[in-house]
Amino acid sequence: MKADVVFEGGGVKGIGMVGAVCYLEEKGYVWQSIAGTSAGSIIAALLATGYQGHELKKILLDLSYTSFMDKTRLQSIPLIGKGLGIVCEKGLYAGDEIEIWMEKLLEVTGKTKFKDVSINGKSKLKIIATDITNREMLTLPDDLIKYGIDPMSFQISKAVRMSCSIPLYFKPYKLVSRGKVSYIVDGGVTSNFPVWIFDTKEVPRWPTIGFKMIEPPSHTSLGKTDIISFVLDIVGTVIEQNETKCMKDSDSVRTIGIPSAGIKTTDFNISQERSLELFRVGYEKAEEFYKTWCFEKYVEAFRSR
Repeated sequence: MKADVVFEGGGVKGIGMVGAVCYLEEKGYVWQSIAGTSAGSIIAALLATGYQGHELKKILLDLSYTSFMDKTRLQSIPLIGKGLGIVCEKGLYAGDEIEIWMEKLLEVTGKTKFKDVSINGKSKLKIIATDITNREMLTLPDDLIKYGIDPMSFQISKAVRMSCSIPLYFKPYKLVSRGKVSYIVDGGVTSNFPVWIFDTKEVPRWPTIGFKMIEPPSHTSLGKTDIISFVLDIVGTVIEQNETKCMKDSDSVRTIGIPSAGIKTTDFNISQERSLELFRVGYEKAEEFYKTWCFEKYVEAFRSR
């Protein structure tokens, strides 16, 4: 069975979506076009370049997320490094390790640029990022042409790094083009769950299935009022409100909602046991979805006209 897939952002919670992927792959689903935002872009990029769900499970279980909390020399200064990072570099952490890690995984498949996952110049992989300088959502690689950059020669790992740049948590990516600098941050700022991205006016040949995390309570509601928790709640509120207002019935019925089991986006110290729990929840939710999902009924209800 063919399907397009879209993965929401979710930080360390992404393994829950991998659990859902594994179940559907066991049922014979084969992914066609693939899109993702933030952590969802990691899953999307790996699937688009040839990895399978069970391989992603091992990769994420073996991953030490704390390695993504890399720091620049300025951010590493004792006591004042975090403050200087926010003021001078616009982020608590560098974020470069995400790109390095992703590039190593892609090198294994030999597919490191968008041309490697494209047919006739059209990429089957779409990664969402946000250009705060020009105040717009970016769909990578397509929108790179506006910056005078060849979309096909662009590195997938770099696009993932852009999409994962949580504002003020990770340093934004500086996209230099035609003598101008654009600051690129997390795709979730403009669209954390672009389940609509592959929709057309015509009746679809196969479904688009969305993978979405059901968020836990905010940091501040749990009594965490430090600057990091405060900033993350601001970003989380913007993202959640954008998606909630745009979510339609036609999107909900084709979406697998996965409870996050109380795990936060930046719980980088998550244990393997907790990751396995989240994987199991995702697997079970995909099973529930599979038992009730009917593409023909979806088309009749929402796309036949």
